[in-house]
Amino acid sequence: MRPDSVPAVERPCDTAVLLINLGTPDAPTPRDVRRYLAEFLSDPRVVEMPQWLWQPILRGFVLPWRSHASARRYESIWLPNGSPLRVYTEEQTDALRAWFARRGMRVEVAFAMRYGTPSIGMAIDDLVARGIERIVILPMYPQYAASTTATAFDKVAAALASVRNQPEIAFIKHYHADARYIEAAVGQIRHHWEQNGYPDFDAGDRLLLSFHGVPAKTVEQGDPYYRQCLETAALIGDALSLAKDHYRVTFQSRFGRDEWVGPATDGALAQLGAAGVGRVDVFCPGFTADCIETIEEIGIEGRDVFQQYGGHAFHRIDCLNASPSFVDTLGELALDKLNGWHRGRADETAAREAEAIA
Repeated sequence: MRPDSVPAVERPCDTAVLLINLGTPDAPTPRDVRRYLAEFLSDPRVVEMPQWLWQPILRGFVLPWRSHASARRYESIWLPNGSPLRVYTEEQTDALRAWFARRGMRVEVAFAMRYGTPSIGMAIDDLVARGIERIVILPMYPQYAASTTATAFDKVAAALASVRNQPEIAFIKHYHADARYIEAAVGQIRHHWEQNGYPDFDAGDRLLLSFHGVPAKTVEQGDPYYRQCLETAALIGDALSLAKDHYRVTFQSRFGRDEWVGPATDGALAQLGAAGVGRVDVFCPGFTADCIETIEEIGIEGRDVFQQYGGHAFHRIDCLNASPSFVDTLGELALDKLNGWHRGRADETAAREAEAIA
Protein backbone atom coordinates (compact mmCIF):
# COMPACT_ATOMS: atom_id res chain seq x y z
CA MET A 1 0.00 0.00 0.00
CA ARG A 2 1.39 3.42 -0.96
CA PRO A 3 1.88 5.96 1.90
CA ASP A 4 -0.48 8.48 0.30
CA SER A 5 -3.25 5.88 0.13
CA VAL A 6 -3.25 5.07 3.85
CA PRO A 7 -6.73 6.09 5.12
CA ALA A 8 -6.74 8.88 7.72
CA VAL A 9 -8.13 7.75 11.04
CA GLU A 10 -9.22 10.46 13.46
CA ARG A 11 -7.66 9.68 16.81
CA PRO A 12 -9.73 10.08 19.95
CA CYS A 13 -8.81 13.00 22.19
CA ASP A 14 -6.35 11.64 24.74
CA THR A 15 -4.69 14.86 25.95
CA ALA A 16 -6.09 17.46 28.34
CA VAL A 17 -5.21 20.66 30.13
CA LEU A 18 -6.58 21.02 33.66
CA LEU A 19 -6.87 24.57 34.99
CA ILE A 20 -6.83 24.70 38.80
CA ASN A 21 -7.99 27.68 40.83
CA LEU A 22 -8.41 28.17 44.56
CA GLY A 23 -12.14 27.65 45.04
CA THR A 24 -15.43 29.17 46.05
CA PRO A 25 -18.57 28.22 47.97
CA ASP A 26 -21.45 26.85 45.93
CA ALA A 27 -23.83 29.54 47.21
CA PRO A 28 -23.54 32.76 49.24
CA THR A 29 -25.10 31.23 52.34
CA PRO A 30 -23.51 30.71 55.77
CA ARG A 31 -23.89 26.94 55.40
CA ASP A 32 -22.13 26.75 52.03
CA VAL A 33 -19.48 29.27 53.04
CA ARG A 34 -18.81 27.34 56.25
CA ARG A 35 -18.34 24.09 54.29
CA TYR A 36 -15.94 25.83 51.90
CA LEU A 37 -13.96 27.58 54.64
CA ALA A 38 -13.72 24.39 56.69
CA GLU A 39 -12.01 22.62 53.81
CA PHE A 40 -9.82 25.60 52.92
CA LEU A 41 -8.66 26.43 56.44
CA SER A 42 -8.11 22.78 57.35
CA ASP A 43 -5.38 22.47 54.73
CA PRO A 44 -2.08 22.21 56.67
CA ARG A 45 -0.32 24.11 53.88
CA VAL A 46 -2.70 27.06 54.38
CA VAL A 47 -2.63 27.20 58.18
CA GLU A 48 0.67 25.75 59.34
CA MET A 49 -0.33 24.79 62.86
CA PRO A 50 -0.66 21.37 64.49
CA GLN A 51 -4.18 20.17 63.70
CA TRP A 52 -4.84 19.16 67.31
CA LEU A 53 -4.34 22.80 68.26
CA TRP A 54 -5.88 24.48 65.22
CA GLN A 55 -9.07 22.46 64.70
CA PRO A 56 -10.73 23.42 68.02
CA ILE A 57 -9.98 27.09 67.26
CA LEU A 58 -11.27 26.74 63.70
CA ARG A 59 -14.47 24.87 64.62
CA GLY A 60 -15.20 26.71 67.82
CA PHE A 61 -14.37 30.30 66.95
CA VAL A 62 -13.33 31.01 63.37
CA LEU A 63 -16.04 29.24 61.39
CA PRO A 64 -19.07 30.37 63.43
CA TRP A 65 -18.10 34.02 63.05
CA ARG A 66 -16.39 34.05 59.67
CA SER A 67 -19.05 32.00 57.85
CA HIS A 68 -21.76 34.63 58.37
CA ALA A 69 -19.47 37.58 57.69
CA SER A 70 -18.06 36.01 54.52
CA ALA A 71 -21.52 34.98 53.32
CA ARG A 72 -22.59 38.63 53.37
CA ARG A 73 -19.49 39.57 51.38
CA TYR A 74 -20.12 36.85 48.81
CA GLU A 75 -23.77 37.85 48.51
CA SER A 76 -22.74 41.42 47.65
CA ILE A 77 -20.78 40.27 44.56
CA TRP A 78 -22.67 37.11 43.50
CA LEU A 79 -23.49 37.04 39.79
CA PRO A 80 -26.79 35.81 38.30
CA ASN A 81 -25.02 32.65 37.07
CA GLY A 82 -22.95 32.02 40.17
CA SER A 83 -19.75 32.87 42.00
CA PRO A 84 -17.53 35.27 40.02
CA LEU A 85 -14.49 33.03 40.39
CA ARG A 86 -16.32 30.03 38.98
CA VAL A 87 -18.00 32.04 36.22
CA TYR A 88 -14.72 33.56 35.01
CA THR A 89 -12.85 30.25 35.34
CA GLU A 90 -15.50 28.56 33.20
CA GLU A 91 -15.10 31.33 30.62
CA GLN A 92 -11.33 30.79 30.61
CA THR A 93 -11.86 27.05 30.17
CA ASP A 94 -14.24 27.50 27.24
CA ALA A 95 -11.98 30.08 25.60
CA LEU A 96 -8.90 27.88 25.91
CA ARG A 97 -10.77 24.89 24.49
CA ALA A 98 -11.74 27.04 21.50
CA TRP A 99 -8.14 28.27 21.23
CA PHE A 100 -6.91 24.71 20.69
CA ALA A 101 -9.77 23.91 18.32
CA ARG A 102 -8.91 26.89 16.09
CA ARG A 103 -5.42 25.42 15.74
CA GLY A 104 -6.75 22.01 14.80
CA MET A 105 -5.54 20.44 18.05
CA ARG A 106 -7.61 17.80 19.82
CA VAL A 107 -6.99 18.90 23.40
CA GLU A 108 -9.66 18.76 26.09
CA VAL A 109 -9.72 21.57 28.64
CA ALA A 110 -11.28 21.22 32.07
CA PHE A 111 -11.11 23.12 35.34
CA ALA A 112 -11.10 22.22 39.01
CA MET A 113 -11.06 23.99 42.34
CA ARG A 114 -8.64 23.10 45.09
CA TYR A 115 -11.44 23.70 47.59
CA GLY A 116 -15.11 23.28 46.76
CA THR A 117 -16.51 21.97 43.49
CA PRO A 118 -15.65 20.70 41.03
CA SER A 119 -12.86 19.17 43.06
CA ILE A 120 -9.53 18.10 41.61
CA GLY A 121 -10.44 14.47 42.27
CA MET A 122 -13.74 14.83 40.42
CA ALA A 123 -12.06 16.46 37.43
CA ILE A 124 -9.29 13.86 37.16
CA ASP A 125 -11.73 10.97 37.55
CA ASP A 126 -13.82 12.42 34.73
CA LEU A 127 -10.82 12.88 32.42
CA VAL A 128 -9.53 9.36 33.09
CA ALA A 129 -13.00 7.89 32.48
CA ARG A 130 -13.04 9.64 29.09
CA GLY A 131 -9.77 8.01 28.05
CA ILE A 132 -7.44 10.92 28.68
CA GLU A 133 -3.86 9.64 28.91
CA ARG A 134 -1.93 12.91 29.24
CA ILE A 135 -2.81 15.88 31.45
CA VAL A 136 -1.07 19.25 31.75
CA ILE A 137 -1.76 20.69 35.20
CA LEU A 138 -1.92 24.47 34.93
CA PRO A 139 -2.51 26.22 38.27
CA MET A 140 -4.00 29.68 37.83
CA TYR A 141 -1.38 31.15 40.16
CA PRO A 142 1.43 32.89 38.25
CA GLN A 143 3.57 33.10 41.40
CA TYR A 144 4.45 29.86 43.18
CA ALA A 145 3.47 29.44 46.83
CA ALA A 146 3.30 26.32 48.93
CA SER A 147 -0.17 27.38 50.11
CA THR A 148 -1.52 27.56 46.53
CA THR A 149 0.48 25.78 43.84
CA ALA A 150 2.03 23.08 46.04
CA THR A 151 -1.25 22.13 47.68
CA ALA A 152 -2.87 21.82 44.24
CA PHE A 153 -0.08 19.46 43.17
CA ASP A 154 -0.53 17.52 46.43
CA LYS A 155 -4.22 17.06 45.64
CA VAL A 156 -3.48 15.90 42.09
CA ALA A 157 -1.11 13.26 43.46
CA ALA A 158 -3.71 12.16 46.02
CA ALA A 159 -6.38 11.91 43.33
CA LEU A 160 -4.12 9.70 41.21
CA ALA A 161 -3.25 7.42 44.12
CA SER A 162 -6.35 5.29 43.53
CA VAL A 163 -6.13 5.27 39.71
CA ARG A 164 -4.83 1.98 38.35
CA ASN A 165 -3.96 3.15 34.83
CA GLN A 166 -2.56 6.58 35.59
CA PRO A 167 -2.22 9.25 32.91
CA GLU A 168 1.04 11.04 32.27
CA ILE A 169 1.18 14.33 34.15
CA ALA A 170 3.07 17.52 33.38
CA PHE A 171 3.04 20.33 35.95
CA ILE A 172 3.47 24.04 35.30
CA LYS A 173 5.05 25.38 38.47
CA HIS A 174 4.91 29.13 37.85
CA TYR A 175 4.98 31.76 35.11
CA HIS A 176 5.49 34.93 37.13
CA ALA A 177 8.18 36.30 34.79
CA ASP A 178 6.96 34.78 31.53
CA ALA A 179 6.95 37.50 28.87
CA ARG A 180 3.54 36.39 27.58
CA TYR A 181 1.93 36.71 31.02
CA ILE A 182 3.57 40.10 31.62
CA GLU A 183 2.36 41.30 28.23
CA ALA A 184 -1.19 40.19 29.04
CA ALA A 185 -1.11 41.97 32.43
CA VAL A 186 0.28 45.15 30.90
CA GLY A 187 -2.33 44.99 28.15
CA GLN A 188 -5.11 44.71 30.73
CA ILE A 189 -3.86 47.79 32.57
CA ARG A 190 -3.48 49.79 29.37
CA HIS A 191 -6.93 48.75 28.20
CA HIS A 192 -8.42 50.08 31.44
CA TRP A 193 -6.56 53.36 30.99
CA GLU A 194 -7.71 53.69 27.39
CA GLN A 195 -11.31 53.23 28.56
CA ASN A 196 -11.12 55.35 31.74
CA GLY A 197 -8.36 57.88 31.14
CA TYR A 198 -4.70 57.70 32.10
CA PRO A 199 -3.53 58.57 35.61
CA ASP A 200 -1.50 61.75 36.00
CA PHE A 201 1.52 60.33 37.75
CA ASP A 202 3.32 63.67 37.78
CA ALA A 203 0.38 65.09 39.76
CA GLY A 204 0.62 62.31 42.33
CA ASP A 205 -1.69 59.61 40.96
CA ARG A 206 -0.50 56.10 41.76
CA LEU A 207 -0.83 52.49 40.59
CA LEU A 208 -1.00 49.77 43.25
CA LEU A 209 -0.03 46.23 42.30
CA SER A 210 -1.73 44.20 45.02
CA PHE A 211 -0.85 40.53 45.58
CA HIS A 212 -2.32 38.05 48.02
CA GLY A 213 -0.29 38.09 51.21
CA VAL A 214 1.51 35.21 52.91
CA PRO A 215 2.91 34.85 56.44
CA ALA A 216 6.44 36.22 56.67
CA LYS A 217 7.71 32.94 58.10
CA THR A 218 6.95 31.14 54.83
CA VAL A 219 9.46 33.38 53.06
CA GLU A 220 12.06 32.70 55.73
CA GLN A 221 11.44 28.97 55.24
CA GLY A 222 12.25 29.18 51.54
CA ASP A 223 8.98 29.96 49.79
CA PRO A 224 9.83 31.99 46.63
CA TYR A 225 6.43 33.68 46.46
CA TYR A 226 7.39 37.11 47.83
CA ARG A 227 10.42 37.39 45.56
CA GLN A 228 8.39 36.33 42.54
CA CYS A 229 5.72 38.95 43.30
CA LEU A 230 8.39 41.65 43.35
CA GLU A 231 9.81 40.36 40.06
CA THR A 232 6.37 40.40 38.43
CA ALA A 233 5.72 43.95 39.64
CA ALA A 234 9.10 45.20 38.41
CA LEU A 235 8.52 43.70 34.96
CA ILE A 236 5.05 45.28 34.75
CA GLY A 237 6.41 48.64 35.89
CA ASP A 238 9.22 48.52 33.33
CA ALA A 239 6.85 47.51 30.52
CA LEU A 240 4.60 50.46 31.38
CA SER A 241 7.65 52.78 31.54
CA LEU A 242 6.71 53.84 35.07
CA ALA A 243 9.11 55.51 37.43
CA LYS A 244 9.75 53.64 40.69
CA ASP A 245 7.62 56.09 42.69
CA HIS A 246 4.67 55.87 40.30
CA TYR A 247 3.60 52.44 41.55
CA ARG A 248 3.69 50.43 44.73
CA VAL A 249 3.71 46.73 45.49
CA THR A 250 1.33 45.77 48.30
CA PHE A 251 -0.16 42.63 49.83
CA GLN A 252 -3.76 41.95 50.85
CA SER A 253 -6.01 39.37 52.55
CA ARG A 254 -4.15 39.00 55.82
CA PHE A 255 -5.50 36.29 58.13
CA GLY A 256 -4.59 35.55 61.75
CA ARG A 257 -2.13 37.19 64.09
CA ASP A 258 1.17 36.12 62.55
CA GLU A 259 3.38 38.69 60.84
CA TRP A 260 2.65 38.82 57.10
CA VAL A 261 4.67 40.24 54.23
CA GLY A 262 3.95 43.85 53.53
CA PRO A 263 3.21 46.62 53.04
CA ALA A 264 -0.50 45.92 53.46
CA THR A 265 -2.79 47.10 50.68
CA ASP A 266 -5.36 48.65 53.01
CA GLY A 267 -2.64 50.51 54.89
CA ALA A 268 -1.19 51.86 51.66
CA LEU A 269 -4.63 53.02 50.50
CA ALA A 270 -5.19 54.80 53.82
CA GLN A 271 -1.78 56.46 53.55
CA LEU A 272 -2.37 57.61 49.98
CA GLY A 273 -5.85 58.85 50.84
CA ALA A 274 -4.53 60.84 53.81
CA ALA A 275 -1.89 62.36 51.53
CA GLY A 276 -4.65 63.70 49.29
CA VAL A 277 -3.74 61.59 46.26
CA GLY A 278 -6.12 62.41 43.44
CA ARG A 279 -6.38 58.96 41.92
CA VAL A 280 -5.37 55.40 42.72
CA ASP A 281 -5.65 52.47 40.32
CA VAL A 282 -5.34 48.95 41.75
CA PHE A 283 -4.45 45.88 39.72
CA CYS A 284 -4.00 42.38 41.19
CA PRO A 285 -1.47 40.50 39.05
CA GLY A 286 -1.54 37.33 41.16
CA PHE A 287 -5.30 36.84 40.71
CA THR A 288 -5.99 35.63 37.19
CA ALA A 289 -9.78 35.64 37.64
CA ASP A 290 -11.87 38.16 39.54
CA CYS A 291 -13.14 36.87 42.87
CA ILE A 292 -14.10 38.04 46.33
CA GLU A 293 -10.56 39.25 47.04
CA THR A 294 -10.53 41.54 44.01
CA ILE A 295 -14.17 42.58 43.58
CA GLU A 296 -15.13 43.00 47.22
CA GLU A 297 -11.91 43.39 49.20
CA ILE A 298 -10.30 45.75 46.69
CA GLY A 299 -13.23 47.18 44.73
CA ILE A 300 -15.49 47.87 47.71
CA GLU A 301 -13.50 47.79 50.95
CA GLY A 302 -10.36 49.23 49.39
CA ARG A 303 -12.26 52.04 47.71
CA ASP A 304 -13.98 52.89 51.00
CA VAL A 305 -10.67 53.03 52.90
CA PHE A 306 -9.04 55.25 50.27
CA GLN A 307 -11.93 57.69 50.14
CA GLN A 308 -12.58 57.72 53.89
CA TYR A 309 -9.00 58.86 54.41
CA GLY A 310 -9.40 61.69 51.92
CA GLY A 311 -8.61 60.07 48.56
CA HIS A 312 -10.59 60.92 45.47
CA ALA A 313 -10.89 58.76 42.32
CA PHE A 314 -10.50 55.02 42.84
CA HIS A 315 -10.18 52.51 40.00
CA ARG A 316 -10.15 48.73 40.31
CA ILE A 317 -8.69 47.20 37.16
CA ASP A 318 -10.29 43.91 36.15
CA CYS A 319 -8.23 40.75 36.43
CA LEU A 320 -7.06 38.98 33.29
CA ASN A 321 -10.15 36.73 33.23
CA ALA A 322 -10.78 35.44 29.68
CA SER A 323 -9.10 38.31 27.88
CA PRO A 324 -7.75 37.14 24.50
CA SER A 325 -4.14 37.91 25.42
CA PHE A 326 -4.35 35.84 28.60
CA VAL A 327 -6.05 32.95 26.82
CA ASP A 328 -3.14 33.10 24.35
CA THR A 329 -0.78 32.97 27.31
CA LEU A 330 -2.50 29.92 28.80
CA GLY A 331 -2.51 28.15 25.46
CA GLU A 332 1.15 28.80 24.81
CA LEU A 333 2.15 27.79 28.33
CA ALA A 334 0.30 24.52 27.83
CA LEU A 335 1.87 24.04 24.39
CA ASP A 336 5.32 24.31 25.95
CA LYS A 337 4.45 21.06 27.75
CA LEU A 338 2.30 19.51 25.01
CA ASN A 339 4.80 19.84 22.18
CA GLY A 340 7.07 17.13 23.54
CA TRP A 341 4.11 14.77 23.83
CA HIS A 342 2.85 15.62 20.36
CA ARG A 343 6.27 15.07 18.83
CA GLY A 344 6.45 11.73 20.60
CA ARG A 345 2.99 10.72 19.36
CA ALA A 346 3.86 11.80 15.81
CA ASP A 347 6.95 9.59 15.87
CA GLU A 348 4.92 6.65 17.22
CA THR A 349 2.24 7.11 14.55
CA ALA A 350 4.80 7.36 11.76
CA ALA A 351 6.50 4.20 12.97
CA ARG A 352 3.22 2.27 13.09
CA GLU A 353 2.21 3.46 9.62
CA ALA A 354 5.63 2.53 8.22
CA GLU A 355 5.31 -0.91 9.77
CA ALA A 356 1.82 -1.36 8.29
CA ILE A 357 3.04 -0.29 4.85
CA ALA A 358 5.98 -2.67 5.00
